[in-house]
Amino acid sequence: MSLSFTVKTTIKASAETIYNAWLDSKEHSAMTGGVVTASSDVGGKYTAHNDYIGGENKELVANQKIVQTWRSTEFEEGEPDSLISVTFEEQDGKTTISLTHTDLPTHQAAVAMGWEDYYFTPIKEYFEA
Repeated sequence: MSLSFTVKTTIKASAETIYNAWLDSKEHSAMTGGVVTASSDVGGKYTAHNDYIGGENKELVANQKIVQTWRSTEFEEGEPDSLISVTFEEQDGKTTISLTHTDLPTHQAAVAMGWEDYYFTPIKEYFEA
């Protein structure tokens, strides 16, 4: 059994700015407050929050969509990676980020709140400061 959910937020920044920051180690680290190694290439590996999370870029559509495998250090051996799909929709100088997380093991249910606390809240603060 696995979990799936979608979280959304709107940020006062362009889709291009947020998309590029998500795929840049320095910017991603700055906007989330954790150490990140990022890649802007399909097939490229990434880590986030001091190696707590890791995965691979599966699909990248410039300024519109990022699809990545996602796995935390709390996944049990043999559990498959989960998947995140992040879309960016810009309108009137603001961008709505929709993040859908699928195939997440049930023991990782707190991750839904983690996206709010460790991503969306600090990203908003970073771009709207």
